[in-house]
Amino acid sequence: MNKNPPFSTSFTVQATPQKVFDAINHVRGWWSGQITGPTDELGREFVYRYEDRHRSHQKVTELVPGKKVTWEVTEASLSFPNPGEWNGTRIEFELREAAGGTQVRFTHHGLLPACQCYADCSGAWTFFVTESLPKFILTGKGAEFAP
Repeated sequence: MNKNPPFSTSFTVQATPQKVFDAINHVRGWWSGQITGPTDELGREFVYRYEDRHRSHQKVTELVPGKKVTWEVTEASLSFPNPGEWNGTRIEFELREAAGGTQVRFTHHGLLPACQCYADCSGAWTFFVTESLPKFILTGKGAEFAP
């Protein structure tokens, strides 16, 4: 058993796996900040920026309709003493049918408890993945982020 697993969280929502997959790929709807580039094209890269505190490049490395979305962080700069902690990490959404809907398992491989940004980043991911994304799936509008 790994004593230091990567950050992971999950939720279940009353929607089809395809609807959830489509919502995840519409990143601008649930992840606040500036997003440039295509977020739903295999092999393409998009840039996420939040104020001057976070900038990261995500390459879409896996798109399995209704089942899985994976991004590789190719470059990152965070406002922490080690700004490149996200470099080379992998962000993964795994979907599976559940009673009455879809279960989403989110894992940020490489975001470990030993990372300087772990507390802030895991808190932000919890908000975006378990609050904003489900709200976006159900209503078409993500939750407002208030750090």
